[in-house]
Amino acid sequence: MLSVESVFQKTQLDNGIRVVTEKIPHVRSVSIGIWLIVGSRNETDDNNGVAHFLEHMMFKGTKNRNALEIAESLESVGGHLNAFTGKELTCYYAHILDEHLPIAVDVLADILLNSLFDAEEMEKEKRVILEELSTLEETPEELIHELFLKDLFPQHPLGFSTIGKRENISGFRRGHIFDFIRENYTPKNMVVAAAGNVNHLELVTFIDEKFKNFDNPGISHYQPPSKAYFGKNIIENGAIQAHLCMGTQSYSYRDSKKFGLLILNTLLGSGMSSRLFQNIREKYGLAYSIYSFTDFLLDTGLFGIYIGTDKLKIDESIRLISAELENLMNEPVPHEELKRTISQLKGNLMLALESTSSRMNRIAKMEIYLQNYFTLDDTLQEIEKVTQEDILTIANELFDNQRLFTTILKPKA
Repeated sequence: MLSVESVFQKTQLDNGIRVVTEKIPHVRSVSIGIWLIVGSRNETDDNNGVAHFLEHMMFKGTKNRNALEIAESLESVGGHLNAFTGKELTCYYAHILDEHLPIAVDVLADILLNSLFDAEEMEKEKRVILEELSTLEETPEELIHELFLKDLFPQHPLGFSTIGKRENISGFRRGHIFDFIRENYTPKNMVVAAAGNVNHLELVTFIDEKFKNFDNPGISHYQPPSKAYFGKNIIENGAIQAHLCMGTQSYSYRDSKKFGLLILNTLLGSGMSSRLFQNIREKYGLAYSIYSFTDFLLDTGLFGIYIGTDKLKIDESIRLISAELENLMNEPVPHEELKRTISQLKGNLMLALESTSSRMNRIAKMEIYLQNYFTLDDTLQEIEKVTQEDILTIANELFDNQRLFTTILKPKA
């Protein structure tokens, strides 16, 4: 297990950038990410999609490298370079051999500080992103999640599509990008995280050299979460199958109840042994795919259940899902089932952290959301503390009918 012999260190640079590392001496690779505490949550209706568009444009040429040279910079030494944009976070990351860490830092700093945002490249990338949006719209098992979030956080940036709106994407100009960078890409919003065979002080020196003149006060837009609503929204489209998400707003990354919710989520809808899978798929044969999911954000979170089923089985599926939720609200989870679920969750977490990339993600989010570091053993101990009563409390808080929202995407009548 990678936790053995790992060492965590943190340094804050003079301009506010935080550098966190977890040294794992017996591996030969390093995963490094430059994280910005910014995402689609920092957008408005008028510029929705700009965070994702900006992330794409960072790879299209700098003062020092063209797009091909950026792509080849790490691939030529067996490494990997990529990025992603989420609701609250954007990350530019690389996975390389430890000896190539200086190259990775140089390339990441180059795209973040020296990107050109060429107008011709922008027009080409718009077409790429519009194709990405079309793919999403034609993939109902993914589209339903977008629609569900829009219902769960109505009239709020957390309900926005991260890809953005078609009309916004088509209309983006360089000014939109520069405005968003000026407001959000700031030292105080930046965390550099690395895990693997990394020398902390050496990395701090690299980052300080590259970003010492990076100084931007910023004026980020950040709205508190909207009120949770209950109800149902039915959307008809050309899908062959019906797709459904049911759930509610839940707990933040900082809330200690997240450990109980992780257990509840595992028990209810994670894997083939889960209650939803065994009942709705195995016993009744109503679905090929059914699972539950959860996410934890800065000051809120979400819990949901997804099912894809026949359009004639929607009502029966909702009834059976609701029965499972009511059972969790009314009956304590049997001790042996709780014990098995805790073991399953612990195993899932430990196996997931056997890569340096997962380790890098973990320490970055702990710094961003908690400003503290917890070992894997600390996390496992918190999971083991969860009781039957804790699960009952969480189920009654989240599964009340006055909290649940159901989004249905089904074939046109």
